[in-house]
Amino acid sequence: MIGPTSCIGSSGPNLEGVFKLVATDLDGTFLRDDLSVSPRTRAAVDAVRALGIPVVPVTARQPVGLRDLAEEAGFRSWAVCSNGGLVIDLATGTRLHEAEVSVAAQTALVEALAEALPGSLYVSVRDGGEVFVPVHGYGDIADLRDHKRAPETMGGHPIATVLAEPSLKFIVRHPQVSVPEVLDVVRGLGLTGFGVTHSGAPFVEVMPEGVSKATGLERLCAELGIGRDEVLAFGDAPNDVEMVAWAGHGVAVANAAPEVRAVAAEVTASNAEDGVALVLEKLVAGGGVLRRE
Repeated sequence: MIGPTSCIGSSGPNLEGVFKLVATDLDGTFLRDDLSVSPRTRAAVDAVRALGIPVVPVTARQPVGLRDLAEEAGFRSWAVCSNGGLVIDLATGTRLHEAEVSVAAQTALVEALAEALPGSLYVSVRDGGEVFVPVHGYGDIADLRDHKRAPETMGGHPIATVLAEPSLKFIVRHPQVSVPEVLDVVRGLGLTGFGVTHSGAPFVEVMPEGVSKATGLERLCAELGIGRDEVLAFGDAPNDVEMVAWAGHGVAVANAAPEVRAVAAEVTASNAEDGVALVLEKLVAGGGVLRRE
């Protein structure tokens, strides 16, 4: 997420350390462009898990967007969802951590955008990502890939209903204005109480202030007794920057945004070329040690 967090700044490369956790973004990183898991990537995940090293998805998705994928990918326990706002055990539903954007913060944003960017549409994602509350008209411009929800099932609500409760994630979208332009407008408002990022999806993601994939991953690692220098992390999009910078060894895929590549310790092949699997295979060959070449 763009904005300050408590855990930015790399602890330095883990040159010969044993890694105890693998964290990976999904869309554009772990998954192919058709959202499938390649056989090679699945085999690499299984081999890493056989060493006793958990492989944890760290994603902008909500749990509903992971359920069908989890079995295919071999994700059987912890996941960091909603750009770090939710840490959940996929097997039990236990929520280790959940952060929310306040009603006051999201209301102030909508009021400001009514003047700065008329025609904006909004969604409040609530209750561990299970509740999806879009404003009237949002489903008309949405696609199944956007939220892993069929647009015809979304319904629509008055803006007062959308703003009535805090949000795990608050979505801003405009039918005619590009995501980078919307992002610039939101940042230019000078408002506080939230952070803003994007994952390559066709909308801007408003997050609780100070929350990022790095902070969510940090909470999980603290729970598991794993240090940041023992984490191997993969990413591609702007919302992966903090996580890739925070990890003991951060890896960008070749198709990653420039800002992700800039903070990565290593650039691997693209998501279409099994870039994550290439690194995981080296980790397995080293018995959990990723030696630098």
